Amino acid sequence: MEFDFNYCSVSSLTAAAKKAGCSISHLVLKQQAVQMEQTEEQIFCHMEKNYEVMAACISPGSQEDLRSTSGLTGGSAYKMKQVHLSGNSLTGSLMSGALYRALAVSELNAAMGRIVAAPTAGSCGILPAAILTMEQEQKCSRKDCIMSLFTASAVGMVIANNASLAGAQGGCQAECGSAAAMAAAAIVELAGGTPEMVEQAVAIALKNILGLVCDPVAGLVEIPCIKRNASGVAGAFVAAELALAGIESAIPADEVIWAMKKVGDAMSSSLKETAEGGLAATPTGKKLHQQVFGSFAGSSDKASGCSFCKGCSS
Repeated sequence: MEFDFNYCSVSSLTAAAKKAGCSISHLVLKQQAVQMEQTEEQIFCHMEKNYEVMAACISPGSQEDLRSTSGLTGGSAYKMKQVHLSGNSLTGSLMSGALYRALAVSELNAAMGRIVAAPTAGSCGILPAAILTMEQEQKCSRKDCIMSLFTASAVGMVIANNASLAGAQGGCQAECGSAAAMAAAAIVELAGGTPEMVEQAVAIALKNILGLVCDPVAGLVEIPCIKRNASGVAGAFVAAELALAGIESAIPADEVIWAMKKVGDAMSSSLKETAEGGLAATPTGKKLHQQVFGSFAGSSDKASGCSFCKGCSS
């Protein structure tokens, strides 16, 4: 099989998969095996280990007594899980399952647990929640779930090559937005959608989060990041559902990614992980900053970012 595609555009992935008569995940797996000079089985096993780490986050992340190191967050995943288990969720078991899993992974990250940055630590709950929920609620096979990570990864590569995955560079649209687009792509493939539908889902998911700022309270990847992970996975399912119904984005995925780059470039630095604007600059945001770091840290009008978050978006 010739690999006449690269990770410079979503459209090239779609066209190559269509030409080869296979899913995007199978195309990426074969290409990566050749590029890395390994067997497909070896590449798959490496991805399987990532999936295992993702799955291992859910139980510890949804414990009732889990709290972050700062003490600001924890316990939300437990509450959402109880609603899910009760069967009384307003939005049904699929959505409630996705929400509690997204919260679980993100809260575990805040508590210094082991996660997979997918694509970043700040957005780590979205992709795992989407795929694990498809496995549990839609009975997708474990192998298919692992394979869908190749599709999601390919989308992430395209975004990274054309825009950014870092909140410090492009705002939260680059983190939770990219993760939602990756998750939407994986969901569509798991649901039996075509590569063209995958492309539409990416466009819809990303444009629905276009312009989202990165404004971590106290400079920590907790508030509002954790709840944005829940919102991100919900948006991924919305985008996937629309795409699977045959609904197309008026703006192509690659142009949406271009727009995200332009929006990120135009965004004020106060809204790109510096904790100087948005929710971080509210009276309550400043109070929480002072609660964590003490009165000296809260003496300035600007709540400065802390060293903890410097590596959380890479």
